[in-house]
Amino acid sequence: MGEIRDRTLWITGASSGIGRALVLRFVAHNNVVIASGRRREALEELQQIAPARIHVLDCDVADDQSMAAISERLRALTDHLDTVIACAGTCEYDDDLQLENAMYRRVFDVNFFGVVNTLRCALPLLAISQSPLFAALGSLSSVVPFPRAEAYGSSKAALDYFLASVRADVCHTNLKVVLIRPGFVETPLTAENDFSMPFLISAERAAKYIEEGLARGASTIDFPHRLSLPLRFLGFFRSLWFRFCTTKISRIRTLRKN
Repeated sequence: MGEIRDRTLWITGASSGIGRALVLRFVAHNNVVIASGRRREALEELQQIAPARIHVLDCDVADDQSMAAISERLRALTDHLDTVIACAGTCEYDDDLQLENAMYRRVFDVNFFGVVNTLRCALPLLAISQSPLFAALGSLSSVVPFPRAEAYGSSKAALDYFLASVRADVCHTNLKVVLIRPGFVETPLTAENDFSMPFLISAERAAKYIEEGLARGASTIDFPHRLSLPLRFLGFFRSLWFRFCTTKISRIRTLRKN
C-alpha cells in the first residue's frame, strides 16, 4: 500500500471530517502537518495527539483578511511545504429553486475562493520543495448534475476547471496538481443530509483512499469506485442520467408562482 512519509504538509479543513482524518493518517507516517481550520480549540485538541508533528494554524480560508496574514504565519512554522491539501468545504442545498444569491456566495467563498486563497498563500513555500504537490477536495457531484445541488455542485465543478487550468499553467514546473473527488463520506456536513447516501464511507477510509492515490501519483482521485464508475459513465451519457435518475430524486413537482 502506498504511503506518504517524511514530508511537510499543510491541510486546511483539519478540525473535522476528512481533513482531520488526513492529519492523523499523515502524522502516523512520520510527516509534519500544519493543521488549519476556523475552530482553534478543535485544532489544539487534535495537536495533543502528536504535539511534535502537528502545528496549529487557525484561519478562515474564505476570509480574505484572515488569509492576508497566513503567508507570514506559515513561514514562522516552516521554511517549505511539500504537500498542501485543501479540504475546507461547506454545503448548502437550494430547495425549491430559491436562487438566493447570498447562499450561493457563501458556498463559493469556501469551496472555490477558499482554494484559490490557499494556493496563493502556499505557492512560495511549495516552490522551495523538490517535489511540491497541491491537492484540493472536489466532489463526485461535479460529474453529473444533482437536484438541489446548484450551488454546491457548481462550486465543485468550478474547482475542477480551476485545478485543471492550474495544472496546464504549471506544466513546465515540478508542481503536481491533484483533484480529489469523494462520494459520500461520514462528516459533520453529511450528517445533516436528509436523503439516502449510497456507499457512504468513513472519513478514515476516505483518508486512506487519498493517501494511496497521492502515493501512486494520480492526478485525479475518485472514490469509492462503486459510486464513481457509474457516475462517470452517466457523465458521458447525460441523457440517461436525466431520463432515468433525476426523475426519481428531484423534489420539485410545480414551479413557484411568487
